[in-house]
Amino acid sequence: MKKLIFIVLLIQYFSGIAQLQYQTEKGIPYYADSVNGKDAYIASQCRLDIYYPKQTKNFATIVWFHGGGLTGGSAAIPEALMNKGYAVISAEYRLSPRVTVPKYIEDAAAAVAWAFQHISTYGGDSSLIFVSGHSAGAYLGMLVTLDKKYLGQYHIDANRIAALVPLSAQTITHFSIRNEKGIKATQPVIDHYAPLYHVRSDAPPIVLITGDREMELLGRYEENAYFLRMMKLCGHKQTALYELQGFNHGNMPEPAFPLLLREVADIVRAIQKRKQP
Repeated sequence: MKKLIFIVLLIQYFSGIAQLQYQTEKGIPYYADSVNGKDAYIASQCRLDIYYPKQTKNFATIVWFHGGGLTGGSAAIPEALMNKGYAVISAEYRLSPRVTVPKYIEDAAAAVAWAFQHISTYGGDSSLIFVSGHSAGAYLGMLVTLDKKYLGQYHIDANRIAALVPLSAQTITHFSIRNEKGIKATQPVIDHYAPLYHVRSDAPPIVLITGDREMELLGRYEENAYFLRMMKLCGHKQTALYELQGFNHGNMPEPAFPLLLREVADIVRAIQKRKQP
């Protein structure tokens, strides 16, 4: 009987999500007018799209950064994240070599800061902001979350991020940054532009997801495995790693999205439970 009741409630829950109406607003500048007015590239490139459920309140938000090696790619709302009861923000950022490090990291931080500052006007809950992305976008999300100085410029504590879920991120210094500095792609570097450099025990929950270690780019799985080990050694209690066997760097997001959504649902339930009197 209890099992039947649970199934009925589950069906009702997902039916409610499916019946939600969604709206998309595109091309929103996430820098202040004073910044946009001084830099034409920022004004044209540093914009975001927001997809959000209407006529509901206190929903979670996933800030999504696209991949492309920091040199290409464009913002898009992943279809797998739509119609799930969440808002999704997809942000463009400036690209190398037109700009160099740390400009694109600063852009990612500005987009996340915009989410914290504005999501409540759309009905969202600023305590339920998640950061994710694929490849270069995952790398940017990791640095914005782990190196607190970037969000600190906006007087936002990076620990307010509900969880970080990077898909196939570099945890060493990104290869495009190494290229900017004349360092070859097969020369590993761990400096202050490496998420590994900023491991800390008080970071938000982190779920690392990569493709098959034998099919990924260079040592992408091993970078994430080492990051996991160092986070555990420094005392972080909520870091996990998933390897999607049989999937390469390009097609691993498809099976990774359900893991991302599961993490969001679990964290949302935990935070909402803590808020209960």
